[in-house]
Amino acid sequence: MPHVATALTSWVKAIRRTLDARNVDSIALFSLAGLDPAALDDPNARYPVANTTRLWRLAVEATGDPCLGLAVASNAAPTSFHALGYSILASATLQDMLQRLVRYFHIATNLSSLELREMPDAFELIVHTPECGLQPAPESVDAFISMLVRSARALAGRTLCPQLVTLRRAQPAGTDCHERVLRATVQFDAACDMVRFARADCLRPLDSGNLELARQNDELARQYLAQLERGSLSERVREALLARLADGEPAAEQMAGALNLSLRSLQRHLAEENTSFDQILDQTRLQLARSYLNDPRWSISDIAYSLGYADASCFTRAFRRWTGQAPSHYRRAAGGDRQSAHAADRPIDG
Repeated sequence: MPHVATALTSWVKAIRRTLDARNVDSIALFSLAGLDPAALDDPNARYPVANTTRLWRLAVEATGDPCLGLAVASNAAPTSFHALGYSILASATLQDMLQRLVRYFHIATNLSSLELREMPDAFELIVHTPECGLQPAPESVDAFISMLVRSARALAGRTLCPQLVTLRRAQPAGTDCHERVLRATVQFDAACDMVRFARADCLRPLDSGNLELARQNDELARQYLAQLERGSLSERVREALLARLADGEPAAEQMAGALNLSLRSLQRHLAEENTSFDQILDQTRLQLARSYLNDPRWSISDIAYSLGYADASCFTRAFRRWTGQAPSHYRRAAGGDRQSAHAADRPIDG
C-alpha cells in the first residue's frame, strides 16, 4: 500500500470541537475535505495530510479567522498525541519533554520532523518540512506551536514564555493574536518554524516528573511508531541507508537488490509514496549531518565519511545545497563549535 503523509485523527478532533463551538457545520466541512467523521472515534486512526490541509483551509474560510490554529490548540490536550502525551506529562524537565517530541513526533504526523538545537543560553525546537510538494497548513503549525507552549506552561508554570517564535507564514492582517497568545516575540515570513526557550527554563526539574511512567509510555510510543512505519517502503530504504552509509555512497541499484526489488520496482513504488531514492538519501544524510554537527566531538571529515562521501569537500557542497550554508557555519550558529578545534584532527572514539 503506498505510503502517504498522515496525521492522527485525535488531533483533527480538536478542529471539529472548535468549529462546533462556533456553530459551524463541521460535518459538512469534513465531507468537503474528503474526511470520514466516524474515524474520530478511533484513537489510532489517521487521516491523509492532504485532506486535513484541505479541512484547515475550509475551516478558515468558514470562520473568517486567520488565527484559527491558535484557537484549535485550546481544544486539544497532550493526550491527543497517543502515548506521547502521557510521556510529555511525566517528563523530568522541559528539555526532556522537547527531546521526546523530537523522537516521537511522527505519531502526530509523518509529514514533518523536529530538531532540538542546544545553544549556550537556550534550546530551539525547529520544525522541518518538505522543501517541495505537500506542505502543512500554516494554521496546523500555529496549532502545534501553541499546543507546545501551553503544555510547557502546564508543566513549568503559567508565567513561562518563549524567548522567540519564528514562523514561515505571513502575519495575519490587522491582528496581534500570535504575540498575545504565545506571549513571545514572533517573527513572520521566517526561514523556518521555530520556538526558542531559555536554557534555565528547560533544565529546571519539574515537580510532575515521573521516570517510570515516562518509560512505560515511551515504550508504547515506540511500538506505535514501529507499527505505523512497518509498511512504508521509504522507511525501509531509510533504515537500509542508515546501515550502509558508512561503507560509501550506496547506489539505487544496490539498495533495490538489498530490498529484493528490481530498480524499476523500487523507483515506481517510491514514486507512489511521492518520493525518490535520491530524495530519501538526501533527507537521511541531512538529518544525520545536523545531529553530528551538534556534537562537537565530530570533525567535518568524520561526518563526511560517516555519510558515505569521499571527502569533506563533497559533503560541504552537498550541505550547502541543502541548507544554503557551509557545515562549519551551521555548527557555529548552533553553538556546536565548542571543543571542535580539538576534534578536528582525530576520529571520534568508538
